[in-house]
Amino acid sequence: MSSNTIELMNRGMECLTEALGVVDAEQFISVIIRERFDYTKWQRQYFDRMVPGEFHENVVKYAVVHPYTGSAERL
Repeated sequence: MSSNTIELMNRGMECLTEALGVVDAEQFISVIIRERFDYTKWQRQYFDRMVPGEFHENVVKYAVVHPYTGSAERL
């Protein structure tokens, strides 16, 4: 595994354990593995249930609460 992959996995586990706690994070991972979870299919079903404009509305709300503070430059 590359160091980027390991770093990403560590960050992901930190997010899961902060949000769910250690036990629920482990249970979540177990379900994902056991059920052969297809994230793309799940997301497609989630977005298909949205009414027109709902996604944009959610993005705008998120951007207000989580403003970009990085230092990206336009190419």
